[in-house]
Amino acid sequence: MTNYNQPEFDAAKLKKIVIPIIVGIIALIFISKSSITIKAGEAGVLFRTFAGGVETDRTYEEGFHIIAPWNKMVVYPTRQQEIMEKMGVLSSNGLDINVEISMWFQLDRANLPLLHKEKGRGYIEQIVKPAIRSATRSVIGRYTPEEIYSSKRDVIQSEIYDETKTILTPQYVVTNAVLVRDITLPPTIKNAIENKLKQEQESLEYKFKLQKEQKEAQRIKIAAEGKAEANRILNASLTPNILKEKGIEATLKLSESPNTKVVVVGNKDGMPLILGD
Repeated sequence: MTNYNQPEFDAAKLKKIVIPIIVGIIALIFISKSSITIKAGEAGVLFRTFAGGVETDRTYEEGFHIIAPWNKMVVYPTRQQEIMEKMGVLSSNGLDINVEISMWFQLDRANLPLLHKEKGRGYIEQIVKPAIRSATRSVIGRYTPEEIYSSKRDVIQSEIYDETKTILTPQYVVTNAVLVRDITLPPTIKNAIENKLKQEQESLEYKFKLQKEQKEAQRIKIAAEGKAEANRILNASLTPNILKEKGIEATLKLSESPNTKVVVVGNKDGMPLILGD
C-alpha cells in the first residue's frame, strides 16, 4: 500500500512547490512590464495598445509609474538641448558664405504627447534642423557681405532666432537661443572689405583731427577777439584825467617807500617824475 501511494504523494508535493514558483515568475514579469521610472529631466508619453493609441491629454512627469503590461511608455528628454549646424548660404548679391550656427531648444512639455503622435522621436532631423537651416538662409540672404562682416551680426542673430521660433513653436519645440558662432567669407571678399573698412577708419580719423584743429583755431580766435575787445574798452576808459590821477596815486605810494628817491612834480605832460639812486 505504501509503495502504491508514494507517487501520488510526490506529485502533490511537487505541485505545491511548482505552482507558487510559476505564479511568482508571472507576477515578476507583470511587475517589470507594468512599472516604469521616469528619470530627472525626462517626461513620458503613454501608448495604449488596446485603447486608442497615444494618450494625448496627459504628460507623465518624473518618478515611478504603474501601467498595464500591454501598454508602452515612451520617454523624451525635457532638458535644454543644443544642435550645431555648418552650412553654405548666399548673400543678397549671390556670394557664397559659410555660417556656423548653434541653437538651444527644449521640447514643449505640456504638448509632448502631440509631438510624439505627430512627429515622433526623430523630431531633431525632421523639424529642428530644417527650421534653423531655413531661417538662416532666409535672413542672411537679405544682407550684403559687408553688412554681415561688420555691423549687422547681432541683428542677423536676432532675426534668425525670431524666424526659427516662428517655425518651431507650432511644432511643440521651444526655441531658447540662436548663436552665430562663425561667419566665413571668401578670402578675396574678406580682404576687400577689410581694406575698405581701413580706409573708412583713416578717413574718420582725418576728419576728427581736422575738426579738432578747427575747434582750436576757433578757440584762439575767440580768445583774441575777447582780449582785443577788453583792450578797446580799457583804452576808451583811460582819459588824460584818469591817467593823471593814477600817476599821482603811484607817486604817493613811491614817496612812502624807504628807498632814496627824488620826486619832481610837474613834467611837460603834467605828470610827476621820480628820480631814484
